[in-house]
Amino acid sequence: MKLRSRLAITCAKGTSALIKKLNRGSGVTLPGYVARLIDPNILSVMASQIREKTIVTMGTNGKTTTNAILYKALKAEGKTVIINRTGANMLNGIISAFVLATDKHGQLNADYACIEVDEIASVGVLPQLKPDCALLTNISRDQLDRFGEVDITFDKLKTAVTSVPDTTLIINCDDILSYSLAETSGNPFVTYGISEQILMTSPALRSGKVFSAENAERNYSMISSIMEQLGIYHCPNCGWERPDPDFTATQITLKDELYAFDMGDLHLDSTVRTPYNIYNTLAAYTALHTMHAPMAHFKEMAESFDYGNNREEILMINGARVQLHLSKNPIGFQQKISLVLKDPKPKDIIIQINDTYQDGEDVSWLWDVDFQYLADSNAATITTCGTRKHDMGLRLKYEDIDCTSTDDMRSRVEELTENGTKNLYIIVNYSGLYRTNRMLKELAQNTKEQKGEQ
Repeated sequence: MKLRSRLAITCAKGTSALIKKLNRGSGVTLPGYVARLIDPNILSVMASQIREKTIVTMGTNGKTTTNAILYKALKAEGKTVIINRTGANMLNGIISAFVLATDKHGQLNADYACIEVDEIASVGVLPQLKPDCALLTNISRDQLDRFGEVDITFDKLKTAVTSVPDTTLIINCDDILSYSLAETSGNPFVTYGISEQILMTSPALRSGKVFSAENAERNYSMISSIMEQLGIYHCPNCGWERPDPDFTATQITLKDELYAFDMGDLHLDSTVRTPYNIYNTLAAYTALHTMHAPMAHFKEMAESFDYGNNREEILMINGARVQLHLSKNPIGFQQKISLVLKDPKPKDIIIQINDTYQDGEDVSWLWDVDFQYLADSNAATITTCGTRKHDMGLRLKYEDIDCTSTDDMRSRVEELTENGTKNLYIIVNYSGLYRTNRMLKELAQNTKEQKGEQ
């Protein structure tokens, strides 16, 4: 290794240690910036030290969970794996994951790298990583102030993957844009998808447009809605359609709020609570199969995997069952609404919408969500809170759904857990997640202490 690269690694590690000593953060982003200042090619140097395969995961929904499944699966096989586990998925965070994992000689001891990559950052990251495999979960609207409309995300991802033409793509073919990107990229690709309907909402005939191989637009009809914005599609004009996936999940059943399903020769007992985590598991399974990675312990790993990933929580507070869920874009919110619909019991719902930089300052995506389903959710009360509580309230008003608003979520939670339906759903976007989680755990602990005193 060149002296410049060694110096970059040493300074990055020193920066991380100083940040932690001063209690100024986790030290997982700035070290990468420091390393890149000293050696602009440091990521390529680090990536070249991976002994077996580098797998990147991209897409609007499911990146963190899918990447974590890949990591856990490979660790279960005794492999050493580099991962940007904190979700630091921009260039500096990815560099930090590599340089901070080196030994005292600046060398990596790693069989695999499992790296989550932000879609916009992918253009700068993929040419340096030169991954063996790039997994794409889906492409849909997200933070509009960062990503703009979905065609911008599409173009960025296409530029990224075509810059590494030997990289094999793992594509969710139930997502029209992802499959269109794969077809036109020139990269080798493998598809995964689900042909069974897994939501309780009725299949809907939909019309829309999608990029074609000639960069024109196709009309298509969605002939079977597997999940909102995902499904089996067909163009009546040119015949272009969703292919039969190379890998699929079958025999999907729901029992006690958990899904069981089959993949290949594996049967996974009830493991996941949301339909999209079936996709996340299938995506990881497809990537590992395609890369000929060992998978002897995949079943045991998946059945013990924590799909909540600190983004889902179920707690008991004052005798009430309280569920916390993260939703930060239209597809994510639609999943949570579907989860609520599966529960026929009376319930209370709190929706918190913030507009920090982490959340995205443009919340117009709320109008892409089919909130009318909440009218049939058997909700006794719906409460909005957060900096954009009135935007959320207005969106519900347009569906003729009554709601109240509050500036004090804690008091509202206490009120509903004491006097409500005893079945409370709390849906928050990103900046409210960890604060709300801490608050709920504190209330749950207070409940335990009160019971102990009695």
